[in-house]
Amino acid sequence: MLEANCPNCGAEIRFRSADLPVKVCAYCRSSVVREGESLKAVGRIAEVPEDVSPLQIGVRGRDGALGFELVGRVRWRWTDGGWNEWLMLFDDGSIGWLGEAMGRYMLLRQIAHSGFRTDMVRKLRDGHPVTVGTEATIDGIQYRVTDVKEATCAGGEGELPYSAPLGLTIASVDLMAADGHCASAQKDQGVGEVSVYTGRYVSLADLRASGLRAFEGWPMPQFAA
Repeated sequence: MLEANCPNCGAEIRFRSADLPVKVCAYCRSSVVREGESLKAVGRIAEVPEDVSPLQIGVRGRDGALGFELVGRVRWRWTDGGWNEWLMLFDDGSIGWLGEAMGRYMLLRQIAHSGFRTDMVRKLRDGHPVTVGTEATIDGIQYRVTDVKEATCAGGEGELPYSAPLGLTIASVDLMAADGHCASAQKDQGVGEVSVYTGRYVSLADLRASGLRAFEGWPMPQFAA
């Protein structure tokens, strides 16, 4: 835990994990990067556009026996819509992502490069087309590509493992397995690196989510009341 002041506006900010080096200042929207005990403001992050998500920073839940808290969010936009990626900080210090799109949720964790040496990932890395229906074995599980798109960062908030400036562009590939497992591969179009995440589809009830955001027209689920 590091409590400090934003080097741009002086507001109080807090880093809860050394593995999350970026904090978006809630007051001036500066992207504050932590290097040891040193802090540096490296530009401004756009405010996340308003949406109707029941999730928000501070929501808590459980994945099995392990608790987590949502501590950050990146909003992505593409030609036909957008989706949220919520950063989960688990009680053991590890992190994961809760992808949210059209009321569906994907709980994902990043995997090591040794788990995804596949033709699909090589095509994505090298800029070759990846098509829907392509099969890929990732970490021993057989997946099929269900969606391919290019997306642009529309905003970010909270604590993050990387800076998410407005206009950051990625190539995004979603995959699904027959048993409910899912995966996502993303290529940063600026640096060309590919990151792969695997997990499963979940519901907010599965996660026993609490601290959800209330808004008109959406009744609070009984499990979260």
